[in-house]
This record gives sequence, structure tokens and C-alpha cells, in this order.
Amino acid sequence: MRTTETLTGRRVTMADVASVAGVSKITVSRALGGSELVKAEVRTRICETAAAMGYRMNLAARDLRLRQRKRIAVVVDMPATNDRPFYDPYPLALLGGIMQECAAAGFAIVLTTSDPRMGAEAQDASGIIVLGQGVDHHAVRSLTSLNLPLAVWGADDGVEATMGAEVVGSDNRLGGQLAARHLIARDRRRFVFLGDTHHAEIADRAAGFAQGLAAGAQIVAQRGCDFTREGGRKAMADIVHEGVAFDGVFAGSDLVAIGAMQAMTDAGFRPGVDIAVVGYDDIPAAAAHTPRLTTIHQDLTGAGRLLAATLLSRLDPERFHAPRTRSLPVTLVARET
Repeated sequence: MRTTETLTGRRVTMADVASVAGVSKITVSRALGGSELVKAEVRTRICETAAAMGYRMNLAARDLRLRQRKRIAVVVDMPATNDRPFYDPYPLALLGGIMQECAAAGFAIVLTTSDPRMGAEAQDASGIIVLGQGVDHHAVRSLTSLNLPLAVWGADDGVEATMGAEVVGSDNRLGGQLAARHLIARDRRRFVFLGDTHHAEIADRAAGFAQGLAAGAQIVAQRGCDFTREGGRKAMADIVHEGVAFDGVFAGSDLVAIGAMQAMTDAGFRPGVDIAVVGYDDIPAAAAHTPRLTTIHQDLTGAGRLLAATLLSRLDPERFHAPRTRSLPVTLVARET
């Protein structure tokens, strides 16, 4: 029987582990893969032996043997800025749901961004999950050349379907309608919409908002802006400077709404009193802000799990069943604004 000392100076192989553990290579392979074909006590002994010997699985060899990589690339389509940090619920809550689903299925996650300098990170994967479609779907367009299964968080307007991608999202049109109904119920009639409608999700939220308006209500101003507080602040400051008369605001995200409220406060308005405001996402900052922001809630952790389940069903339809839906429900959370 081999000992670990005889292996000094070279990489430990699966055959070495099998020899020390007194089992076959296939048993070691199954045990390290968590297969229930190997008794629990034998799996434990093999895993402990492999760890003690410093064995590292050759992922390339495993993938070749299984004819499938066990890695999923998650591409976050947003720049790294202090005004919209990666540790916000978007994308962090989405990532948590993705990792929960993938880990249970035995897939590892490779996390990267849509920065072209990091594009190679997504190539060595079984499939790709894209968090954000980008302006005019640019993120998805840039990744389709890899010819890998794609699942995208966003809004289904048919563009991704032509590229073979699956789109998972919340019911953005309903979210817009809920915002409109809430503002009208507060006796508001002249509205501002803030958000870049070049993004499919924001376009759907704006369309739903317009559809939800009652007779006599109208959108008096609409401005595109970044998904940041500063973007919302600048857009609202411009509207106030132009002298637009309005009594309600629907913002495409909570960060934009919070920035807009800052501009209104600076101009002498009282958000929630003079002007009613509704955001979108229901991030913690919405509840922590003063006044507390009314917003549209979407289950981002559940969305992450649905994204992963959708992609896994593309990778292995026999093992993973396709989810019945690609759209998550939304609800309005009424607070002080």
C-alpha cells in the first residue's frame, strides 16, 4: 500500500487515493462526487484520505469523462461603482438564489461581469446566466457568440428568443400598473416617470404605468437616467428647474426614487406630502429612508433560483424539469411616500 510520503514531489492522483484507501478508482470518483452508490462510511473514509493526501480533482479530466462541464458562469451586467454597489440586493439576492439552486444540483459558479476584459471567464462553462439585459440587449448579444445555453434576468420582449436565450423576470407591467393605481388612489393626477426605457424591464414598467392611469391622469414628464441615486437626483433636479407641475412620481428603481426625493427636498417640496413617490425593487434602503419609500416588491432570491432552474433544465432536460413559469409576481409595499 502506498503512503503519502512516497508521493512527495508530484501531484497526487485518483489512483494514489484509491491505493491508500484500498478501493477502486471508480469508487473514489463516485465517493468524491457524492454518489449514493458508495456507502456513507466508505465515502467519508475516501474523502478524508483524499484530503489528507492533498488530492485535487482534475476538473478538465472530469468534464471530459462526463462530457459536460459542471460550471455555470454568472455575468453581472453593471459597472462597479460606489453609487450602485455589487453588495446591494440586486445583484446579491439574485446571486444567493442562483448559488442555492446550482449547489444543490452539483454545479459550481464562476462569477464575472460584462466588462470585455473579463469576457474569457464565461467561455469555460456549461452555460451562462446574465443578470441584466443591458441597453438594447447588448450584454446578451455579446455572449451569444459563445454558443452556450443562456438564461437572462430581464423582460421578455422577444429579442432574446431570437438569440436562443431564456428570459426570466418579474411582472414589470403589473408593477407599473400597481404604482399607477396607488398614486391615483392618493388623488394624484400629474406624474413624472424616471428610468431609462432602453432597458427592456424599465420599458415594461413605464408601459404598465401608462396603462394603469385613469381618465384625467397623465404623465407630464419622463426622463431617462442611470440606476443610481445621483441619476435620479439629476433627472428630478432638471424637471424641477424646468418648472414642470406634478404631484406624483414613479421611478424605475428605488435608488432612482431616493435620489429624486433628495432633489425634491432640496427644492422645498415634501416627498410623500406634496408629491407622492413610488419606487421599484423594495431594497432595504427603501424602508430605511426618511420618509419611508412606497415601492414595488419583487422576490430577487426566488428569481435567482428560477433563473438557475431554467438554465439547468436546458443543460440536462432529463434530470432537471423546466419551471412552469418564467415570470415572478410583484406586490406593492405602501409606506409613507
